[in-house]
Amino acid sequence: MDGDGIELPFIGTLHLPELPTVFGIDLTPTKHIVFMWIVALLVFITFYFIAKGYKKSVIPKRLANFFEVFIIFVRDEIAEPTLGKAYKTFLPFLLTMFFFILFGNFMGLLPFSATFTSNIAVTATLAIISFFMIQIGGIKHNGFFGYFKGLIPHGMPMWLLPLMIPVEILGLFTKPFALAIRLFANMIAGHIVILALIGLIFFMATPYVAPVSIAFAVFIYLLEILVALIQAYIFTMLSSLFIGMAVHQEH
Repeated sequence: MDGDGIELPFIGTLHLPELPTVFGIDLTPTKHIVFMWIVALLVFITFYFIAKGYKKSVIPKRLANFFEVFIIFVRDEIAEPTLGKAYKTFLPFLLTMFFFILFGNFMGLLPFSATFTSNIAVTATLAIISFFMIQIGGIKHNGFFGYFKGLIPHGMPMWLLPLMIPVEILGLFTKPFALAIRLFANMIAGHIVILALIGLIFFMATPYVAPVSIAFAVFIYLLEILVALIQAYIFTMLSSLFIGMAVHQEH
């Protein structure tokens, strides 16, 4: 859960400083915001050193070799099949989104950390960014009027236009909505299950249920590692697919 403090081992809760309100917006950081900063910094530092390593040698070594597998996967299995020749334009965005979500998901599995990707405000913001990239991609490759004209299927009877235009406009917003809810629900679901399993020990007030609860909790925790990978992939895949649909309207 989000909060105004960070739990530290052997220290307790470290309360975050309160900042003034500007234009009605409270700028006081929360636990999820702090871990977003940490993840953003980790992503930046990681790929800074990877890029620096490529300047010295074209053959990847150690850390670069490990992350190159993911980079090539996003390029060859996500971006190029869904975007075609336009994939190079959007590949930096897709890679940034993929690794930010991936690092955030794995950060939430560490003790005393927080899963900010289980916060609907965070996933909604990521989805809004994807929404703007979808519109920018469609307008850039089809023109402003051409893109919105292409939302209506070719050969549509005129009498259906009053019905189809609102449906297509609504469809523009259901895509980011699906992205936000899917990531949020999947990331919070595993934590709720683990909490419920551990809570059985206290709810039933007996130590005899502890071995079973802990065993199932560990199993769900290991499953969460797989979910962290899959959800980063799905969010990136769907974002790329939606951008591809906007870019290549003729298909």
